[in-house]
This record gives sequence, C-alpha cells and structure tokens, in this order.
Amino acid sequence: MSEKVTIYDIAEKLNITAATVSRALNNNPKIKEATRELVIKTAAAMNYKQNKLALALKSGRSNNIGVIVPRIDSNFFASVIRGIEEELYPHGYQVIICQTHESIKRENENLHTLVDAQVDGIMMSVTGISNENDSAFRNVLEKNVPLIFFDRSKHIDGVSSVTINDFKGGYLATKHLIDEGCRNIAHFSGDQSLDIFKNRFLGYKQALLDNGIDFKEEYVIYTKSSVDAGKESVDKLLQLETPPDALFSSSDFAALGAIQELKERNISIPNEFCVAGFSNEPFTKFMELSITSVDQSPLEMGKMSARVFLEQVDKTDTIKIEKKVVLAPELHIRKSSAKTNF
Repeated sequence: MSEKVTIYDIAEKLNITAATVSRALNNNPKIKEATRELVIKTAAAMNYKQNKLALALKSGRSNNIGVIVPRIDSNFFASVIRGIEEELYPHGYQVIICQTHESIKRENENLHTLVDAQVDGIMMSVTGISNENDSAFRNVLEKNVPLIFFDRSKHIDGVSSVTINDFKGGYLATKHLIDEGCRNIAHFSGDQSLDIFKNRFLGYKQALLDNGIDFKEEYVIYTKSSVDAGKESVDKLLQLETPPDALFSSSDFAALGAIQELKERNISIPNEFCVAGFSNEPFTKFMELSITSVDQSPLEMGKMSARVFLEQVDKTDTIKIEKKVVLAPELHIRKSSAKTNF
C-alpha cells in the first residue's frame, strides 16, 4: 500500500515550501494565481487528500452541520432535513444526522458528540421541555456554536427557532369542522408539555369558544402519534354518553387509526363523523378516503432554519441575533371532513 501523499511531497516535487503549498490549497490571497493553480493541479495528479479534521482544528470550522431529530423514519423530519441540506450544500456544508428516539439521554449524548466533532452549527427538534439537558444546551452556546430549534422548541435566550403557527393550525382545522355542521368535536392531543401540541389544543379550544360551542374535557384525549393509538382513543370516545361527531387530531397517524376504527363500526365518514389531522403526511391525499390535514411546510421549515444559521455565521462580530420565525399553516380540505365539496 502506498504512503499517503503530504504537502511536503508536493512541495518537494515543485521545489517550493510546504507553507506555500498549504496556503495555495487553502486559497490564501497572498499566493499568486499561477502558483495556486500549479499546486492544485499537482496535488490532484499525486492523489493528495486534505486532512479535514486537522484543517477544522486549525481553522475552527469543519463545514459540518449537526441536525438532531426524534426520528428520521418520518416524512416530516425527512423533508425538513432535505430542506436544510438543499439550502446549505451550495455553501459547502455537509449534514450530520442524529436521532434521539424521544430519549433525553440520547439527546444529551447527541449534543455533546456534535460539539466534540467541531460542527459549525446545530439544528434540532427537541425531545421535551424538561430542564435535564440545560447544561448541554449551555455547553453548545458557550462554545459559540449557533443553535437553532425547528418544529419543537424550548425557550432559551440566544437560541433562534423556526416553527409553524400551531395555534392557528388547530384553529383552522376546528373551525372547518364547525363550518361542516359538527358540534361535538373531539381532540387527540400530543404531549402538551411541548408547545406544538399545547398550541394546537389551544387553537382547537378557542375555535369552539368563538363559535359558541362548549368545551368538554372528556372530548380531549392524550394520544400517541400512531395508528393503534388512534384506534384505541376513538373507541374511548364512542363509549361516552354523548359521543362526538367529529375529530381534530394533532397527528395524521392517529387520525388514520380513528378512521379505520370508525369504518369497522360502519360509521359513515364524513356524513356521520368528520375527521381532520395535522402534518399533511403523503398518505393523507392518496387514500381513497383522503384525509383533511394541516400542512406544516417541512421543506420550507428546513430551508428557513438553514437561512437563519447562515445569517448568524455571516456576522463578522460575535453578537448573534436571536430570531423567531413562525411559518403560516395551510389547511388542506379533503373527503374525510368535507360533506358537500366532494
């Protein structure tokens, strides 16, 4: 096996100093263009590979960005990552993806690993709002690494965020169900310690109050984002003395489970029971009974998160401007709730 080519080998071949080779390879303006081109051409011919870790340690920049998500087997998070990558790749950045699997411990480990890897920034959707990982977040900020939250965020001074107006999304979905003639509207809520689920619930509740409909605690059920959880939760609702005639779910997967259970009970959708979800997962529009859902614009969320990062690293001073970007939701009305339009 041949030995790895170094800048000293290139310098010897061209009869110049190793320092000149290093400056040429790193586009130092003090190096003449002709010399730079000769060095680059020779380096390529000799199959020279730069030591990126050493370069990162020397320059303080790795051109790597860390992205932390609960899971990647989700269209929403996969689309956010795609948006981040599409926006940053032209600027020379590569993306390192980590998953928490909803574990605070793994989130903490991910943060420390990315900081140790000398990433130039971290974008993440948090696991929860507990204070367990506050020291890890402080460590990121103390290292002067830009930190941007997307979708799920925490309130930490100096940290920017890109979210959707979840309150408005919940309000739009519930108002639509009311406009379709529904009066007993249930809600599948996620963990309300997270702002996204709390705000969707508050939007749902406000839409009821604004339209003269009493809010009923028994109509709100904490439901995980899964088909099975949706089936179980709608089964509980149907056992109530006054069962609901509509459902706004904070999860498309739970909404799908509810629809499957309703169909098994021969309950007509949407004539007897209307359903709306949240996220606009791809399956919602391709089903025979397409599902009404609130679009979270994940691709745009990813692109916007990347732009916020670029704004921060482009600053010549050390002051980082905290930004709170809130995207507008869009309700896609489909067969699962529209009694007259389909």
